[in-house]
Amino acid sequence: MSTTWHVLGAGSLGTLWATRLARAGLPVTLILRDQARLSRYRASPGLTLVEQGHAQTYPVAAQTSDSPEPIDRLLVACKAYDAPGAVAQLARRLTPNAEVILLQNGLGSQDAVAALLPQARCIFASSTEGAFRQSDGSVVFAGHGFTWLGDASHPTAPLWLDDLHAAGIPHQWSTDILTRLWRKLALNCAINPLTVLYQCRNGGLQAHHCEVATLCAELGELLTCCGQPAAAENLQAEVERVIQATAANFSSMYQDVANGRRTEISYLLGHACQAALRHRLSLPHLQQLQVRLAGYLDAHGLPSD
Repeated sequence: MSTTWHVLGAGSLGTLWATRLARAGLPVTLILRDQARLSRYRASPGLTLVEQGHAQTYPVAAQTSDSPEPIDRLLVACKAYDAPGAVAQLARRLTPNAEVILLQNGLGSQDAVAALLPQARCIFASSTEGAFRQSDGSVVFAGHGFTWLGDASHPTAPLWLDDLHAAGIPHQWSTDILTRLWRKLALNCAINPLTVLYQCRNGGLQAHHCEVATLCAELGELLTCCGQPAAAENLQAEVERVIQATAANFSSMYQDVANGRRTEISYLLGHACQAALRHRLSLPHLQQLQVRLAGYLDAHGLPSD
């Protein structure tokens, strides 16, 4: 009997994983925030995945965090700022050898969750998969990407990676997952805040080449200081490549702000600036960027933390 995948977070990424695991015939249970959401979900036919214009609905089981059912495997797919609080509500349900897969953006929330669950094995993930919610319970797979998974304290790959293979989720076990997460954080810091401040698509940053280059230099200095020199290698070249390759796209932070949603600033730019402070590193452009972005969010009635 396969271990059930409990999926916490029914947003775009959570739904994308849940539907593909269900499609492979694997047991999946969605954990919803409250009874009202559960009732709404149970009145629907299930979760819908739209792939290349084709929609398919899967009758995935669902429950709230109050359910007494033990959890052996938990996929945490909610936003970084929601993850520690949401996981804390489930801590009592985790079995002694539970495994928790963390799909959060940025850095900081993973360690906060791991601190809450000393008995569990926490696996960090870094994903480039793109999806967006069409409506509650329906997600459009926007682009094929890749997911790296790893555990800095326990490099042996878990057996359930076979489930991901069966579900058609492109992935790789990484022995340097922290390097990958720091690299992705640096890419996010160099691109996302500027797209918000200049109100542009990613490609619009080609007009701000000098500013991007200065940020990359400071981020490279930070990565090296944080013991991640590999994450700093050719950073500016990759940032420029991403800007060009995704020129027509709006960054996730731009979309959050445009839709009046809270951003993950604390786990991206905020985490980078906190790390600089800890290392007594002066990074004036990065710190100024955080001040500018926080001011912009405040002015638009959005949380700046």
